[in-house]
Amino acid sequence: MAAIARPEPLADAGLHFGFGCADVDVRLGGGLVPAALHEVFAAGEGDEPAAAGFALLLALRGARPGPVIWLREDKARMNGRPYGLGLADLGFDPARLLLVQAPDTLAVLRAGADAVACAAVATVIIEPWGKATALDLTATRRLALAAARSGVTTLLLRTGDPPPSAASSRWQVAAATSAALLANAPGMPAFDVTLLRHRGGIAGFSTRLEWDRDRRAFGTALPGVAPAVAAQRTRAPRASPARRRVA
Repeated sequence: MAAIARPEPLADAGLHFGFGCADVDVRLGGGLVPAALHEVFAAGEGDEPAAAGFALLLALRGARPGPVIWLREDKARMNGRPYGLGLADLGFDPARLLLVQAPDTLAVLRAGADAVACAAVATVIIEPWGKATALDLTATRRLALAAARSGVTTLLLRTGDPPPSAASSRWQVAAATSAALLANAPGMPAFDVTLLRHRGGIAGFSTRLEWDRDRRAFGTALPGVAPAVAAQRTRAPRASPARRRVA
């Protein structure tokens, strides 16, 4: 698996935003560095909406107020799109989200660089399509440096095999089955999450997380967290775009 490069300057490691879940936050030394680049990979074909939902919830957990800018390559609409009522049901104010579409990966990266440089923005989510070969080590290093300077949390939504990157952390996300509530009511949104790499040398781990909208925090669906396992999954057939929503 590709290593994560180390860009400089490094954002103040004493400032973190947590998942709200003690099991995870303790392992991460308090949480994630906000003024940094973090990658979220869909575990397999069909997990893109889960990865996008996880990224949006990380943005909600971020301590900074302000808008969340989501930059998408046009073809990424095949993965679904944000749904206002669904976002509100997660505790995310849809008015905070600015969705921008661009024709290709280079346009997404150019717009992303401009957005990350704006200190008034809370979080920037960048979603290229497919392998996105233009998003190489140099491109991720530039984004990481810009995030460190501006203080903007920057999240890359990606698919495929993880290439070399300057990201502070790299996550893999798959959709998980929610545990039913009383009277067989629908359960909380659930994610199978794996920390693949961490710039600070933190060991990888896997866990199933649930999202509690009342607390606006994650929690572990099962006690504790397990050691990281191989991240390969059988890629399932893609669902019809018309039936896919992020939230």
